[in-house]
Amino acid sequence: MRYDENYTYLKDSAKTLYNRFKYIPLSPRKPGTYLSFGGGIRWEFDAFTNEDWGQFNAGQDNFFLQRYDIHADLHMSPRLRFYAEIRSALENGRPHGPRPIDEDKLNLENYFFDYRLVQNPTDTLTFRGGRQEINYGSGRLISVRDGPNMRQYFTGAKLMYVHKKLDVDLLAMEADSTYTGVFDNKGTKELNLWGVYSTLAVPVLKNIDFYYIGSRRDNSPYQEGAEKEVRQTFGTRIWRIGNGLNYDIEGAYQFGKFGWGNINAWGLFMDVSYQFGSLKWAPQIGLRNDYTSGDRKAGDGSLQSFNPLYPKAGYFSGFDPQVGASNLIDLHPYFASIPFPNFTFNVDVAFNWRYSLGDGVYRPPGSAVHLPGSDAQGRYIGTAYLARVGYIINAFLSVDFEAQFFEVGPFVGDSFTGSKNAILTNSQIIIKF
Repeated sequence: MRYDENYTYLKDSAKTLYNRFKYIPLSPRKPGTYLSFGGGIRWEFDAFTNEDWGQFNAGQDNFFLQRYDIHADLHMSPRLRFYAEIRSALENGRPHGPRPIDEDKLNLENYFFDYRLVQNPTDTLTFRGGRQEINYGSGRLISVRDGPNMRQYFTGAKLMYVHKKLDVDLLAMEADSTYTGVFDNKGTKELNLWGVYSTLAVPVLKNIDFYYIGSRRDNSPYQEGAEKEVRQTFGTRIWRIGNGLNYDIEGAYQFGKFGWGNINAWGLFMDVSYQFGSLKWAPQIGLRNDYTSGDRKAGDGSLQSFNPLYPKAGYFSGFDPQVGASNLIDLHPYFASIPFPNFTFNVDVAFNWRYSLGDGVYRPPGSAVHLPGSDAQGRYIGTAYLARVGYIINAFLSVDFEAQFFEVGPFVGDSFTGSKNAILTNSQIIIKF
C-alpha cells in the first residue's frame, strides 16, 4: 500500500534530488506539514497456452500488460492529510481482447482524506473518507489484488483505531463498476461491503484477528442461479510470521439470503510452515490446506456455496489461477529460499478437488461458474505446478519470472471434449519511486 509509506525521516537528511521529491516541507513553523510524490511502473509479458484448459481459448496467447501510477501525499497538519493516486492499466496483443482484470486506461485509484479525531502517545482514532484500496489479513476475503494488472478499490468511509496491541477498523463501502475507458468508472450507489476487522496481539498465539463482513451483490451468479445476494460473514484468524514456526489458520461462517433462499456456507484455511533462518539460503517448507463449501443440490433454492468476496485469488491455486475459491479443497505444499542476497526462489504444487459433487468449479475470484458440476461426477479438478524467481536489484527496481503448468484432472476431462493442460509464463519488470 503506497499510502502507508512515511517519509518524515527525510526531513533531516541530505537534500538530494530524490529526497526533495519525496519530502517537501510546507511551513517551517508547522512541523508535520509536507508534500510527497511517488509512483510506479510494471511491465508484464504473459505467454498462455490453453487458457481455460482449451474450452474457449485453445492454443497460444502472448500479450503485454502495462501499469503506470503516480501519487501525491499532502499532510496539511499532524491531523489532516489528503492522498491521491492516478493509474493506467493497459493490455496489448491478447487475441481475445482484455480480460476484466487487464485494462482500465486511466482511473483515479485512490483519492481520500484522513482526519485524526484522537491522537496521543498510546492511541489514535482516524476517519478516512473517499476512494481507497483496502486489504485485510492474508487477502483471502478482502485484498488489494495486486497480481492482476488492475488493482481493486472501493469508495466509502473507514474509522481506524490503533492501540499498541489492538487495531480495529470499521468500514462501509461501495464497489465501483470498472470500465476500460478514461475516467469512466461508476459507483454502484449502494452499500456493497461493510463490517469490522480487528487484530489483537497476544503473548502465546502472537496475533488473533476477529471480523464481521457484510456484503451485497444484486446479481450474483452460481450454479444455483443468479440472484440478489446479501451475505454475512463471521470469522477469526490466528497467525504468526517470522523465523521458525509460522502459522496462519482462519475459519469463516456465512449466512444470509440468495433470492428467496437461505445461505449456509463456510470456509477453513490453514497455512503452516517453518523457516530455517540460521541455515544457508534460509529455506522455508510449508503446507496449505483449504476447504470452502459448495452447493449440495442445484435448483432447491438454498445455497451452500462459499463466497470468497474480494480475494487475492492467486493465494489458492496459482499465480494466474484457473480455479476460484468456492466449492474447493486444495492441498498446497511449497518451498521457498533466499539463495543470494535480494534473490528469492519458490516452488509450489497445488492439488485441487471439488468439495461438493453437486456444485461446479468457479472462476477466480469465485463469483461465476467456470464449469458446472451437474453433468460430470469427477471430484479431482487438477494439479498446478508453480515456480517463481525474483530479484530486487535496488530500492527502485526488481524483476520477477513465474511459470505455471496446470495438469487437468478427471472432472475437467469429463466436463467438455478436448480438454488440455494449461501452461503460463509471466515475466515482470517493476519500477518504484
